[in-house]
Amino acid sequence: MHSNWISTAVPAIDVVRNYQRSWLKPDLVAGAALSAALIPAGMAYAEASGLPAVTGLYASVVPMIFYAIFGPSRVVIVGPDSALAPMIAAAILPLAGRNPEEAVAMAGVLAILIGVFLIAGRIFKLGFVTGLLSRPIRIGYLNGIALAVIVSQLPRLLGISIEGDNLLARLMSLADVVGREGINPVALAVGAGSLAVIVAGRFLPWRIPSVLLAVAGSIAAVGALQLSGQLPVVGALPPGLPAPALGGIGINDILALAGPAAGIALIAFADTSTLSKSLAGRRGARVNGNEEMGALGIANVATGFLGGFPVCGSSSRTPIVIDAGAKTQLSGVVAALLVLLFMIAAPGVTALLPTATLAAVVIVAAASLVDVKALIRLFSMSRMESVLLIVTFLGVAFVGVLEGIVLAIGLSLVAFVQRAWDPYRTELANLEDVPGFHDLERHPEGRRIKGLIIARFDAPLFFANGEVFADHIRGLVDDAPWPVKCVIVAAEPITGLDTTALDELAKLDDELAQDGIDLVFAELKGPIKDRLVRFGASARFTVDHFFPTIDTAVRSYSQAEGTG
Repeated sequence: MHSNWISTAVPAIDVVRNYQRSWLKPDLVAGAALSAALIPAGMAYAEASGLPAVTGLYASVVPMIFYAIFGPSRVVIVGPDSALAPMIAAAILPLAGRNPEEAVAMAGVLAILIGVFLIAGRIFKLGFVTGLLSRPIRIGYLNGIALAVIVSQLPRLLGISIEGDNLLARLMSLADVVGREGINPVALAVGAGSLAVIVAGRFLPWRIPSVLLAVAGSIAAVGALQLSGQLPVVGALPPGLPAPALGGIGINDILALAGPAAGIALIAFADTSTLSKSLAGRRGARVNGNEEMGALGIANVATGFLGGFPVCGSSSRTPIVIDAGAKTQLSGVVAALLVLLFMIAAPGVTALLPTATLAAVVIVAAASLVDVKALIRLFSMSRMESVLLIVTFLGVAFVGVLEGIVLAIGLSLVAFVQRAWDPYRTELANLEDVPGFHDLERHPEGRRIKGLIIARFDAPLFFANGEVFADHIRGLVDDAPWPVKCVIVAAEPITGLDTTALDELAKLDDELAQDGIDLVFAELKGPIKDRLVRFGASARFTVDHFFPTIDTAVRSYSQAEGTG
């Protein structure tokens, strides 16, 4: 028992115990392929987050090692991601200003807070909260993120600097700077060339990552043509390994970062769990969402303490190890060690790396977030969900990432309440030669039973719709073609009941009883009956008010009327 608990908490133990020699070569090859993509991508996402490029390497190395130990998925790669970059920048830059060291410290604290929230979620089994992010919200969020990220990288691609705290302000500043000062043609040429290489490489059969080709090619071009003085470059990386960088942080900073940390934690876990579950499904395996939440939390705490910034599962780098045949998380550990070797042995390689190339890396990654097919499909299927998507997109892109998501979640909850408040409701009737009882709205040829109404209400009964339910029954009674003696509620869809709705139910029962009409329930779920007893309503709604099926309720009525 104790051993099982340890294996669940540290999945790497089982991986080591069951590791097969035949897995070693594909894991090593996949790790080497991944490392080639990690270096430019990590630096690019760091700059997109408003941080020094080297922090992207720290955030690529540390989380992968810890996730390899504690992560439930065998192949998910955890690290910096374009979807988190604008949220990180929005959280830390207003507090850090233009001080890089303070920005790094803020990013570290943000990652630690995110990790703490995720670990707490693991302890309290809160993996279900990602259900708040419905598919329309996720699509709108990703498309909004894509637009925000692309706009944030355009100045680097053009070799200029702009101001602005949101997308609209940045666009206006970009137009102003370009109109007054023009662009840097050298930076644009290098950035556009890098974009072309990255995009073209995706359609070619070679195994070498096109991002690596773009980075190597731009460094070579800057060196050969002596362009380092004509466009912004990353510069040489500081030598050494990841180390703590949390100096100068006060309690006010922590409090200011707590809110954004909670929002980013939700998004990071949603992205990671979606990726992990989809990959596990392909392999016929299952991944526990709460375990995933805990592992991601540990990875974020670790990277926060060692100079990195918030991370999540990467949908762009995980396919690299899958395509290379990775079998376990050893591929991630190998990639992390190779990146560490690069940082120790060749930190000066990036001295000539143009920031325009890193901007191209981020722009291509952000563009991949756009899912046109999903947009078209959703717009053709649901007007309400399309509105949620549009609101999320506009909120994320033009107001702020966290604000847009909070607004969209709020609208989702409002939409849920609206559907429960005004659900589908109908009357049921017999159909000739068709068993059961059927919706009269869809089958107007249905045959009613004289003196009887069979009503259906497709929602739980709660404070907002109790009166709606009662009015539905009253309306059916008033519109009946003959005097009504009994109302049967087809109660299978009623999955909840609160005290306010019970009061409405009691009032309805009194009204019907005064007119000589019985109110009974068919197929009411056991927990709802238990709740009626708990609410003290069992004296009113006795056992003869409940029937296991609609058919038995109808037979009971027919026998009582002498027609059965």
